[in-house]
Amino acid sequence: MSPTVQANNTVNTSVKPAVQKGRAVFPFTSIVGQEEMKLALLLNVIDPKIGGVMIMGDRGTGKSTTIRALTDLLPEIEIVVDDPFNSHPDDPDLMSDSVRDRLAQQQQIPIVKRKVQMVDLPLGATEDRVCGTIDIEKALSEGVKAFEPGLLAKANRGLLYVDEVNLLDDHLVDVLLDSAASGWNTVEREGISIRHPARFVLVGSGNPEEGELRPQLLDRFGMHAEIRTVKDPLLRVEIVEQRSAFDQNPQEFLEKYKLQQEELQNKLVDAQQNLKLVEVDHDLRVKISQVCSELDVDGLRGDIVTNRAAKALAAFEGNKEVTVEDIGRVITMCLRHRLRKDPLESIDSGDKVKKVFNRVFGLAEVEE
Repeated sequence: MSPTVQANNTVNTSVKPAVQKGRAVFPFTSIVGQEEMKLALLLNVIDPKIGGVMIMGDRGTGKSTTIRALTDLLPEIEIVVDDPFNSHPDDPDLMSDSVRDRLAQQQQIPIVKRKVQMVDLPLGATEDRVCGTIDIEKALSEGVKAFEPGLLAKANRGLLYVDEVNLLDDHLVDVLLDSAASGWNTVEREGISIRHPARFVLVGSGNPEEGELRPQLLDRFGMHAEIRTVKDPLLRVEIVEQRSAFDQNPQEFLEKYKLQQEELQNKLVDAQQNLKLVEVDHDLRVKISQVCSELDVDGLRGDIVTNRAAKALAAFEGNKEVTVEDIGRVITMCLRHRLRKDPLESIDSGDKVKKVFNRVFGLAEVEE
C-alpha cells in the first residue's frame, strides 16, 4: 500500500541543477521532413500512456537522430538525489519504495534537476541487464534485499530506445511492453521480490527489410510511424546542408535554432499540463470505435490509443476539444499496425484506414 505523501511538508524544496555533460545534439526543430515520426514522438511525450511508438523505415532516414534530438528538447525534471530510479519527489506512483518510506518517516528529501534520460537498449542485452538482479547470497546472509537496478530503472520517467527492435528476442520485447504498459518492473528470485516504477516512453525502430515483429507484439505499441527516404532533390539538398552546417560548427547551429527549441519545449510543457482538460465528444468516440470495428481490429487497444493520441494532439495545438481533423491526423498511426492477421503479411500502408475513416466521418476522398 502507498502511504499518503505530504510532500510539501517533508521535501527539501531547494532544487539544484545537475551538471550537464555530453556533446551537442542535432536540434529537433531543424529536422527536415519525416513529419509523421516527429508527431508520433511528440504525442507520446505529452501522454506516455499512449504506449510508445514503433518507427519503421529505410536505413539512413534519421530515425536515431530524431529520437536523440527529442530527448535533448525535453525540459528538466526534478528527481530525488542518489535514487537509482529517478523517483519523483511528489508523485507516489513514480517513487521507489525506499523514497516512500523516507517520506512516511518525515525525512527531508534532497532534490536535483536533471535532463530527461534516453536509455539505449543493446540487441545483446540479457533479461538481468534489462530488469535488474537480486543478490540472493547477500539477501540470505545479511537479511537485506540487495538489488542491482537494470536499464528499466534508469529509463523511469525517460525514454527507452531500442534500435532494430524487430531483431530483439521476442521474450525481451514482451518484458519491455509489459513494463511500459503497467509502469512497474517486478523482479523475483528465489522467493524474493523487488518492485520499482518503470514509466517510460518506449521507442522502437527498425528496417522492414530485416523482418517485422509478430502481430501480437506489434499491436502493443501505441503508434506505428512509417518513414521513407526523401525523393525530392531540393529537400535532400536541404537535409545535407543542415547536417553539414551542424557538423562544421555545432554551437553556432544550435544558437540559430535556440528560440524555436525553447518555443517547442514550452508548447510541450503546456500540452502536458492541459491534457487532462481536453474532451472528446461522445459522437466522435462512437465513430472512432466504428472505424476500429469496420477494420476488424482485435481488442480495444486501437480505440483507446486513438482517443488518447487525438487528445494529446488537441492539447499540443492548445485546444480543449478534439476535432475530426485531430482524429484524422493520428488514426492511421494508431491503427495501421493492428490490421495484420497473418505474420507473413506486410503492414498496410494506411490507405485502408484512411478510406474507412473518410467514409465513417463523412469526408470526401482526397485524390492523390
